Amino acid sequence: MMRGRVYLDWNATTPLRPEARAAMTAAFDVFGNPSSVHNEGRAARRLVEDARAVVAAAVGADARNVVFTSGGTEANALALTPGLRRGTGAPVRRLIVSAIEHPSVLAGGRFASEQVTVAPVRSSGLIDLDALAALLQDGEPALVSVMLANNETGAIQPIAEVAALVHGAGGLLHVDAVPALSKISFNINELQTDMLSVSGHKVGGPKGVGALVLASGIAGLELRNRGGGQEQGRRGGTENVIGIVGFGAALKAAMAAFEANAARMMALRERLERGLRQYPGVVVFADGAPRLPNTTLVSASGLSVETAAIGFDLEGIAVSSGAACSSGKVQPSHVLLAMVGDPALVKGAIRLSLGWDTTEADIDRCLEAWRKLAGVLGKAPALGLEQF
Repeated sequence: MMRGRVYLDWNATTPLRPEARAAMTAAFDVFGNPSSVHNEGRAARRLVEDARAVVAAAVGADARNVVFTSGGTEANALALTPGLRRGTGAPVRRLIVSAIEHPSVLAGGRFASEQVTVAPVRSSGLIDLDALAALLQDGEPALVSVMLANNETGAIQPIAEVAALVHGAGGLLHVDAVPALSKISFNINELQTDMLSVSGHKVGGPKGVGALVLASGIAGLELRNRGGGQEQGRRGGTENVIGIVGFGAALKAAMAAFEANAARMMALRERLERGLRQYPGVVVFADGAPRLPNTTLVSASGLSVETAAIGFDLEGIAVSSGAACSSGKVQPSHVLLAMVGDPALVKGAIRLSLGWDTTEADIDRCLEAWRKLAGVLGKAPALGLEQF
C-alpha cells in the first residue's frame, strides 16, 4: 500500500491481499461453469470447493454447510428466515435482534415488522442478557441474531451465554461474524450458534462475495435466489468463481498470520489509545468490554464527525464515522444511540480501525492529526508525540 496516505478504515473494507490477487488472476483461465460435468466445469468446481473448505476450516464447520453468497448482507438476509428449525424441532416464528446489529439484520430479513423485536444493549456495548432472557420467554420460539463483534465499537458479545439462553428457550441463534473473521479466534461449535455470516472483503478478499455457514441439522432455509439449485439447493445462481477463489485465498493467508497480526494490532491500538487519552474529554467507547484488537471508536465533546472526518482526510488519513453502509452519508450511529445518552459524544464519534499494513508511524500521524483537531477545540495539552 502507498505510504503517502494512512488508511485507518479497515473495518469498512480492506485492500486486496497479494495472495487473493494471484489466485483470482489464475482463476480467470478456468472458465467452465462449476455446475457442468465436463472437464472444464469440474476444474471450476474444484476451485469453488477448495475455497469452501478454507471457509469451513476457518470457522470449524462442515464444508457441506458453507453457502456462498454475494456478501455479508445477503448472508444475513438469507439467515433471517421464518420457519427455520433444528432437525424435527419447532420452527421459529419471530425474530429478536440486538440494537447494535448491522442494518442488514435490523431490516429483519423475511420476518414481518410486527414479528421483529429489538433487544437492548448496556452502556458497555454488550447485549443486556436479562432483557434478552425476558424476551425469549415471552412468545413463540424465536430466531435471535447477535453479532459476534460490533463493527463500530469492536465490542465482543458473550455469544456462548446468548446461545445458552436462546437454546434453553427452544430458539435458534444467528451470529453476524463479518467484523470478527480473522481478527479473533472463534468456532461455530464452541459458540454454539446455529448460523453465522462472513464476508470476503473484510479479510483481504474481493468485494461481492461472502458466505452463510450453517451448523449441522439446520433445516427450513428459504431460498432468496431461486434458480438452478446451486449451493446444494440453498442459493440459486451460477457461483461467482473468481470472487470465491479470492475469498478463499485471502482467508487462508489471513488465518495463517492470525496470531501475529492480532498481537501486533493490539499493541498498535494501545499506542493509539494512550495518545488519545492525553486530551481532556476523550471517550473511547466500549472501553470496559472485550474488543477487537484493531478497533477504536473515540469521541470528544464539542467535536463534530464532519469536522473530524474532513480534518483527518486533509491530513492524508482515512477514518470513518462508523459503519460504511449509508451511501457516504454522515449520520448519528444507531450503535452509539443505543449505548449512550450524550448526543454531543454521539455527534463526534470517529472510528479508527487498523489492519495488517498499519505501522507505528501511521499511528503517530493519526495522533498528530488528532492533536490539531483538539487544538481547534481548545483541548490540546502541551504534550509532544515523544511522550505518548
